[in-house]
Amino acid sequence: MRVPATATLTITMQRPGHAQERSRTSPARTPRVARLLALAHEIERRIRARELDDLAHAARVLGLTRARVTQIANLMLLAPQIQEAILAMSSAAVGRDRSTERTLRAIVAEPVWEHQFEAWIEQSRSRTLARARD
Repeated sequence: MRVPATATLTITMQRPGHAQERSRTSPARTPRVARLLALAHEIERRIRARELDDLAHAARVLGLTRARVTQIANLMLLAPQIQEAILAMSSAAVGRDRSTERTLRAIVAEPVWEHQFEAWIEQSRSRTLARARD
């Protein structure tokens, strides 16, 4: 039996040109793919709430290309177990993230969630083996 998991992440959306001052010292950071998945959920929520018309409108508001917003929104096509795993990823203080949006594109392209999950497990094994060799 699977226990449902809940993750909460606050996303601040700004208009282009309104740069925010960022802290240069961060002991740990949320993996980028988790932030992108949270953004995909936020975009979807805002479209359903009619705050945004569609992905093209979201792209204009976020100052991104329509293609990039589509790539981000496609993360919503991942199997729920994969989304849970991404949102539950531990923070990394240094080094590269274990998974990236780009590496997930092949998994997103698979329409069957069971096959997605198998590919996710295989990708995780490959990353673990690669780290062990380094």
